[in-house]
Amino acid sequence: MSDPANALLEARKKNYDLPESPRSVGWTHIQRATVADRENPFVLETGKTLWPVEVEYETYGRLNRTRDNAIMVFHALSGDAHVAGWDADAEKMGRTWRLARPGWWDDFIGPGKPLDTGRYFIICANVLGSCYGTTGPTSMCPSAGEPYRMSFPAVSVGDWVRLHGRLLDHLGIDTLLAAIGGSLGGQQALEFSLSMPERVRGAIILAASPWLSAQGLAFNAVARHVIMTDPHWNNGNYSSDKGPEHGLSAARMIGHITYLSRMSMENKFGRRRGRTPSNDRSEGWIVNENGNGNSNGAFEEDPFFEVESYLRYQGSRFVQRFDANSYLYILRAMDHYDASTWGHGDLIEAARRVKCNNLIISFTSDWLYPPGSCRDWATALSRLGRSVTYVNIPSSYGHDAFLLEVEQEGNLVRSFIHQLEKID
Repeated sequence: MSDPANALLEARKKNYDLPESPRSVGWTHIQRATVADRENPFVLETGKTLWPVEVEYETYGRLNRTRDNAIMVFHALSGDAHVAGWDADAEKMGRTWRLARPGWWDDFIGPGKPLDTGRYFIICANVLGSCYGTTGPTSMCPSAGEPYRMSFPAVSVGDWVRLHGRLLDHLGIDTLLAAIGGSLGGQQALEFSLSMPERVRGAIILAASPWLSAQGLAFNAVARHVIMTDPHWNNGNYSSDKGPEHGLSAARMIGHITYLSRMSMENKFGRRRGRTPSNDRSEGWIVNENGNGNSNGAFEEDPFFEVESYLRYQGSRFVQRFDANSYLYILRAMDHYDASTWGHGDLIEAARRVKCNNLIISFTSDWLYPPGSCRDWATALSRLGRSVTYVNIPSSYGHDAFLLEVEQEGNLVRSFIHQLEKID
């Protein structure tokens, strides 16, 4: 187990807002709610039913007397409900990696931050299929008495959003002030405005489009392939102590390539070497015993370039905190999401369902959800006369910009929410 004190000392070096900081939400605790049972099962878009369904979530700030200051944050592909502050339950839940840093959007959520917890009640929940407390492949199947694994039914972005609606019912919240998310979380915010138009006053969609491009589908296909061809995947029936670690690590490496732009990779790594080769003749190869050099050599397993070291680090760290089957299920939902389904394939017809105000932000160097694709949704809304603001922020960070361009993005979000508060 990690030492919380040492983890916090390390955090001080990184300028995080520590628990005692007036800008931090402090120590946080997970919350759980059962939102579906035998008498009230959850019906998936496939028609299959699921029960019991438990949702793990976190909240920050206070719900006001009129219950109209709630903002729901939707997490991205590998995110979770721990969006801000410091997880007080990390040791108990075996999530020790959280001891080293606050929630994944801590720069954005807290007193005086764009999502001001002195003003708003912030909610974030893990999606269906998650490995972080919400029912998923790692949960126990009541009829089998063992984890679902790959017998867990296929889930969709639409299923996630409807389940979020059940959580809001549980919390006694009829209407959100805003729904906000980036990447796959942005698609959930978009879907919320379509599936429950009466329950949200504003949708804030960051680095997300109505569907994933063919290029994005291709990267996800390769990610699934490396997981499912890992011999330890075993058709999803792996043990908790011996899973498809190599496959999951490689899948995460693939994902990280899509999160960065060419410029950010050049600036961060270039062609810099991560170490000095042991034999100058090899230049990244192992020289065999006969000294024949590259002709019969094999690649060295140790990374040679800095970018290799970075990707391997991200892959190995991800294996410590995520489940391979959950990753497969969430990737599938990401691939299959298509907002135009609400209009029978016509995006403008789908947009007719939207009643809320909309803020759509893209980033110039994002090629996973490129600006043109994000603009498609803004254009559809605009043609129907819906209230929409679209901004394309100049950034060299690629898709990760929605997490990094805090100042520009934050000012836009803050202003948009203030305007929502003025609308009757």
